[in-house]
Amino acid sequence: MTKKATNEINILALDNQFCFALYSASLALTKTYKPLLEQLNLTYPQYLVMLVLWEQDDVLVKDIGNALFLDSGTLTPLLKRLEASGLLVRQRDDNDERQVRIVLSNKGLQLRKAASAIPPQIMCASGQAQETLIALRQQLVELRDQLHVDNQ
Repeated sequence: MTKKATNEINILALDNQFCFALYSASLALTKTYKPLLEQLNLTYPQYLVMLVLWEQDDVLVKDIGNALFLDSGTLTPLLKRLEASGLLVRQRDDNDERQVRIVLSNKGLQLRKAASAIPPQIMCASGQAQETLIALRQQLVELRDQLHVDNQ
């Protein structure tokens, strides 16, 4: 084997893949959320929907889909389960009956207080400083946005 060959990085090795590092970190993070969200009777995707609604209530399904990068086929079953849990109400838009509005119920609004304990617990579990996580988040948003533009 030549010296050049021993110094080359195997670009197809799993541990050298950026995508795998991101994927496995996402799996680990979701696994960390699981017991915290079970206390709220939410799955991780349901939690994401609730985050959107806690930020802005009374929104169209398409707006939630845009915020979460989800299509209506994925989002509708989530919303139906959240409605069955009594956390939100789905209703036809007064101006356009083809559109469905999502409104938090009182139970959904009250759940926000309990959920506010989750982000500090996740930060603690990460073992990272807040500044590090903020910078990493910003880099990931920039990466996502660039990949999203490239795939349009």
